[in-house]
Amino acid sequence: MPEYIQIFVSFPSKSSAEKISKQLLKERLAACIQIFPINSAFWWQGKIENAKEWLCIIKTKKRAYKKVEKLIKQLHSYSVPEIISFEVQDGNKDYLKWISEVVK
Repeated sequence: MPEYIQIFVSFPSKSSAEKISKQLLKERLAACIQIFPINSAFWWQGKIENAKEWLCIIKTKKRAYKKVEKLIKQLHSYSVPEIISFEVQDGNKDYLKWISEVVK
């Protein structure tokens, strides 16, 4: 079973993405977080919405997922934030080792 994951989370603003990313890093729940501007289209409350958002890709260990999710839910402004994880099947062994050394 893969031990590394990437977690995708969307935010309404760059500042909120940066704030939560900083907290995840301070608590050593993530080794690296990339932040990208995105355009989202989605169903919400019975209609199609479009929004400019910020996507975070969080690099971490699978065992940290529940703590990451809990922190994001506590601090996120959305009532139903996108928090989706993907298992890393393979990767640069040195990079994965670095994630293991950083994430507590």
